[in-house]
Amino acid sequence: MRVIAGTYRSRPLTAPRGMDTRPTSDRLRETLFNVLAPRIEGAVFIDLFAGSGAVGIEALSRGAVETVFVEKAEPAVQAIRKNLATLGIRSSYVLETRSVAASLKRIAGAGRQADIVFLDPPYAAQEEYERTLGLLGGECAGLLSTDAIVIAEHEKKHALAESYDLLRAYRVLRQGDAALSFFRLENTANKNPGATESDTETGL
Repeated sequence: MRVIAGTYRSRPLTAPRGMDTRPTSDRLRETLFNVLAPRIEGAVFIDLFAGSGAVGIEALSRGAVETVFVEKAEPAVQAIRKNLATLGIRSSYVLETRSVAASLKRIAGAGRQADIVFLDPPYAAQEEYERTLGLLGGECAGLLSTDAIVIAEHEKKHALAESYDLLRAYRVLRQGDAALSFFRLENTANKNPGATESDTETGL
């Protein structure tokens, strides 16, 4: 596992020890950031269920102004800290070690806003998708900037709902057994009726 592009390009990353983790693959991460490229520079990025922190670190490497890592499992927290230290990242990040729900409520309550939110719960934890996307589309929708997007990584065979309160799906990228579902707030989605609804990555 490595940083794909930007300031820390090709630098290796450590995965949490002693955990049955499923880090976002380098290939899927590259696909994700190819889509996000026009939005990353200067963005506030939230990496939920952060694991090793690879996705949030990739965002920093490519010019995000800040990444908020949300992860409560101690082995993963240690891996994030190690990766940040190894790369010499000493600022432009926040590490939240509460649960995702508690962290989102705290961030929203503090009046802070994010431009990009990425979530990657364990694939089998369907309730985490429902809870997290429900919060982002409902009680915690205020933490999303006007044009913010939310991306959920999930199993391709387990499609997510088309809407979660104010969040509406507008794009799905499929690669291997994984998929990335893209959401934005309803008023923003309505401004882009021609947006691509489904893309399939083949030969990857």
